[in-house]
Amino acid sequence: MAPHDLRRPFKRPLISDQEKRRQQSLLRQAQNRRDAQNHARFLASTALSLEQPHEPEPEPELHDEPIPDSEAPESPKELDVVGASKLKGVEARKWFAKQLMHPEWMIDIPENLSQDWFVFARPSGKRCFVVSCNGTTISRLRNGSILHRFPSALPNGARRKDSSGPAQSYSILDCIFHEVDQTYYVIDMVCWRGYSLYDCAAEFRFFWLNSKLAETGACEPPSHYHKYRFSLVPVYCCDQSGLGAAYTGSVPYVKDGLLFYNKHAHYQAGITPLALVWKDENCSQYVMDTDSKGQVPNQQQVVLELQEGGKLSTSDDPAVVFGCLNEGFMQQSELHSECLVRFAIGEGGLVLVDGKLEKADLNYLGKANRARASADSFSKVMFQYSVRHSPLRIDDLLGSVNSAADERNKVCDIEMDG
Repeated sequence: MAPHDLRRPFKRPLISDQEKRRQQSLLRQAQNRRDAQNHARFLASTALSLEQPHEPEPEPELHDEPIPDSEAPESPKELDVVGASKLKGVEARKWFAKQLMHPEWMIDIPENLSQDWFVFARPSGKRCFVVSCNGTTISRLRNGSILHRFPSALPNGARRKDSSGPAQSYSILDCIFHEVDQTYYVIDMVCWRGYSLYDCAAEFRFFWLNSKLAETGACEPPSHYHKYRFSLVPVYCCDQSGLGAAYTGSVPYVKDGLLFYNKHAHYQAGITPLALVWKDENCSQYVMDTDSKGQVPNQQQVVLELQEGGKLSTSDDPAVVFGCLNEGFMQQSELHSECLVRFAIGEGGLVLVDGKLEKADLNYLGKANRARASADSFSKVMFQYSVRHSPLRIDDLLGSVNSAADERNKVCDIEMDG
């Protein structure tokens, strides 16, 4: 296909293999149920016991690719809980940095969007785990550093005489801390009173979150034993009314795009195609990536990791290779394996064949900022590329859910006529 031939009529051909990877991910989670209880227990103890890193890097707002801190794991292989439980200090923080579930960027509209997916407006702010246990509550950023240590109304989240349940019981919430109103917006529940929800479908996790959080008083205004308020985000089924409400509805926080969760998805650490983020200028002030001065560059920029043999790859597992540097250029530019390198996409653009990257016109800009820890994901590169050339618009999403509704109505009419 031509480099910029990404125009999207409704019912368009897919421009990536994202749908295929979604199906593979659903199959994988059904086949590989891990020891979720031990995993949650170690995550909770790690969050409470890790030493605070010296001079942690400031955590970026959510308008960029979710990336861990400079101490992020060097190996793409995920440790099991037994191996991770033996880690201490820096190595334990490396493991912790991988535990949040990060969405891919929406490149293609999922099949059965209106039936199999939830949607909600994502709050702008700092993504973190919140863990309550042993009479205290700790929030940790994606790099493992502490955001807040405070008393809360979460189970065992404060030292109170009227606390119920065993003291060692723990809860883990996936939150976004919204600076403007000093509120933790809860977007997912990982564990509740020691009960792991890792291997529970999103549909059940959201039901459990809505039914349990309000019971604790955590959604009440701050008080002596409850320093920060927690709040639920309105989650909708992704039909016409739900998508419209998430996109245009009023919320008490600053929006940063829409999040889509597959109803059957388990809580998967790392990047997953079963959760998707989508943005436009009406629901986010950060649609196109900006440079260090806050300006949108004339050419799209990407950050890739230099691998053995000069291969330039994304942060995905498995990684997508965008090209290769020769040994002479690497030596001249003082580049080495695992170095993060910044490129601009030239006039030749990106060429895809059957959803796979065939060719990329890359112009070398230099090494990435030292504070940067990981390369861009393939879905982020493709989303940013599409925004510049043929954006996936809200009308495309609404058209997809409306078409599905029309098809269901036709089936009903046929059955009634019969």
